[in-house]
Amino acid sequence: MQRDVVCAACAGSLLAARPRCQRCASPATGHCPACVPDDPLDATVTLADYAEPLDRLILRLKFGAALPVAGWIAAQLAERLRALPDLPDLIVPVPLAPQRLASRGFNQAWEIARPLARRLGVRADATLLTRRRDTAAQLTLDLPARQANLRDAFALARPMRLDGLHIALIDDVMTTGATLRAAAAVLKAHGARRVTALPALRTP
Repeated sequence: MQRDVVCAACAGSLLAARPRCQRCASPATGHCPACVPDDPLDATVTLADYAEPLDRLILRLKFGAALPVAGWIAAQLAERLRALPDLPDLIVPVPLAPQRLASRGFNQAWEIARPLARRLGVRADATLLTRRRDTAAQLTLDLPARQANLRDAFALARPMRLDGLHIALIDDVMTTGATLRAAAAVLKAHGARRVTALPALRTP
């Protein structure tokens, strides 16, 4: 429950809406110069900027296994999504490389995706996407290096078509968007009608 993670007063303040690009969720009013017409992401919905104190929630989730944080994030994302006219048909987490999953013991994106799907009454699939290779840490890379790092990193785990589906793609943090775009491009290549990125937090 919310009181176990963030008090209602703090949540109301920290999650206050701000003007954002509808496609990439970067702080923007009007045209967003970072977005291009052939972007595989159709929209991005996020809760807030990746900044103090909310960034500490993500760190607690990823590196402290504070799994109730994932449930709280899911509840907040569900509220944002219910205000939209087009709910997703399927919720998919950005996958971790097998080595990283084994080391961490869980995929934080799946821990968010699972309760979010329950709240919205839609399907979730933890294994639709697979990460074909472990990639270098994105943190220190600029955008071109991030894009090169992620080239051919994702694939569908099994042959199938996604024709007509609106898929929500879950991750904990969106920085440049390279990871989410690489995953979204795979979904679009297999017929997805629409891909909405749902990062918990967005680097401003």
